Amino acid sequence: MSEVQCQEVSLLGRTVEYDVRYSPNATEPRIDVDIHGVTVVIPESEELRPTKLLKENAAWVIEKKRKYDTYKTNIPERRFEAGATFPYLGEQHEVVIEQRPSSSVVDGKLRLAKYHVKDTSVKRALETLYRRNARQTFERRADHYATEMGVEYGQIEIRNQRTRWGSCSTTGTLGLNWRLMMAPIKIVDYIIVHELAHLREPNHTAAFWSLVAEHDPDYEDHAQWLEENSIRLIFSEEDL
Repeated sequence: MSEVQCQEVSLLGRTVEYDVRYSPNATEPRIDVDIHGVTVVIPESEELRPTKLLKENAAWVIEKKRKYDTYKTNIPERRFEAGATFPYLGEQHEVVIEQRPSSSVVDGKLRLAKYHVKDTSVKRALETLYRRNARQTFERRADHYATEMGVEYGQIEIRNQRTRWGSCSTTGTLGLNWRLMMAPIKIVDYIIVHELAHLREPNHTAAFWSLVAEHDPDYEDHAQWLEENSIRLIFSEEDL
């Protein structure tokens, strides 16, 4: 996937910066607006002027951007040290550094192995714990919903994307952002159901959303939660 950054367009009298991404997995052009900014995603095989798409959706883009600019004022301050707290599956967990064979989540605490922290850092040890548990959790939940939905996925890749929570390739690979482990499990399930639904319905058609609703009746609430609380899932300033 190639990316062109820092382009500008005038929307409703406002100058808006945006990125362009040409994706082999995209089946239709779309605009993503989140805390990181505005991104136009275009299928590699399609010729499209990003500015045309942005201007056609100018009011929506401006409103979304305004909302996320407001969210930025609530970016959490992270301290990578013992005693700090981080969200884990929707609940705040204290960071503990202790002698143990491996890092683990036990009794509501993020228990980091002292040797790992010494060899790397609290931040690296904590991210490693999130990533390891993300694979276990995502695979378990994906297997459950794939069976329930009657679909088969190829594999799960734990991603480090700044702007996306999940993706589904044409080969059946699910790409899931490890930072979802900071969100409640119902939000994790929503993203997994959403991506698995693409194995039956590639585009966001009425049939697609009907399938999502069948397996996550509260998907609209979960999508809204993610939109309003994505700021809480920022791990470090490098996410910005």
